[in-house]
Amino acid sequence: MAIEVPQGATEPAAGVSSLADDPWSIPNLTDPYPLFERMRDAGPAVWLEQYGVHSFTRFDSVREILVDHETYISGAGVGPTNLHATPNWRPQGILESDPPRHTPMRTAMTSVIAPRKMRALRPGFDAYAQALVGQVLATAAPDLVHDLAEEFTLRVFGDAVGIGREGRRENLLSHGAMNFSFFGPDNDLHRQHVATGEGTPEWVLANCERSALSPDGMGAQIWEQADAGVIPPEQATLLIRAMLSAGLDTTVFAITNTLVCLARHPEQWAMVHDDPTLIKFAIDETLRYESPFTAFFRTTSRDVVLDGVALPAGSKLLVFLGAANRDPRKWGDTADQLDITRDTGGQLAFGMGIHQCVGQPISRQESQAVLEEFARRVAHIELTAEPTLYLHNTLRSWSTLPARLVSA
Repeated sequence: MAIEVPQGATEPAAGVSSLADDPWSIPNLTDPYPLFERMRDAGPAVWLEQYGVHSFTRFDSVREILVDHETYISGAGVGPTNLHATPNWRPQGILESDPPRHTPMRTAMTSVIAPRKMRALRPGFDAYAQALVGQVLATAAPDLVHDLAEEFTLRVFGDAVGIGREGRRENLLSHGAMNFSFFGPDNDLHRQHVATGEGTPEWVLANCERSALSPDGMGAQIWEQADAGVIPPEQATLLIRAMLSAGLDTTVFAITNTLVCLARHPEQWAMVHDDPTLIKFAIDETLRYESPFTAFFRTTSRDVVLDGVALPAGSKLLVFLGAANRDPRKWGDTADQLDITRDTGGQLAFGMGIHQCVGQPISRQESQAVLEEFARRVAHIELTAEPTLYLHNTLRSWSTLPARLVSA
């Protein structure tokens, strides 16, 4: 979809409150929820003075923006820069494309990461989960982020894609952090992640080439989609690159955040230990309660009124998934409480609509495999120190989770 690039909104719409707060300050990144509550209570949208952008935090408005991909487009960038006016720093992939360009890419990805195919990978995931959890239990002072969440995901997902094992840890995690930092502002934290990720795009693209992939992995299947004419060959490496984020970062954060939340709520850990099949509900509730993706941008393709707020064409909008997933208008008075028995249907952590995370099926299989095994074999998780928050403009998780484990 091509649109002209007008100025968009340069001041708050009529009736919209202005806030001087910076959601990307270190205090607000550390604990964003008081600010999210004030933003939701201020109205259907707020104008963030420091960034000159309308921001949406209520569940219904955020969901509407995600679902209506024709009005709230991604092709102008999911970060603050309007890519219809300023060229992107790299070729635009599936996350920053609109139909019709987006459609064949989505078709190719969903054919490869189909739930049926992902279920076939589960026995291999289970086998490595058994071995890895045994290693973690034998470790005197494990860090459940490094030793479990990252180690498991780097191994099983990297193998599933078919990239070589050498260099995964050194490149994939910092590459994802750098990529997702472009979803937010150009501040010190963004520049830190860009510097840490220097050189990783070249490593990733080299390892996405057909010759570098194992012939039986999902990466090779993407190249088969190019051979079949579903996508042009030049998009194959871009899709495999996107796959490495779709199934890696989301999974590491889903596992980590679930472990942190359940370690802090031992009564709910006891529930999943007694019945490990409850892990899938614990993961969904954690995705709602501590959403791994807190915010990103969309752009209006036309003049539109959203929830009473008039937005001109070409306006960047800031969409806070982390705030919508705690909106009491949707989740009730217990929205700020962790409850793994909650019906989390409709939570927005993976997005919604045509841009819903395409890696969701494999992320769920990975997370459930390792956490179910962990729940069966660990009776208690005792924190030996406070987990270290992972500071990022877009992502919310923890970088360390030191614990002492009590075996079942």
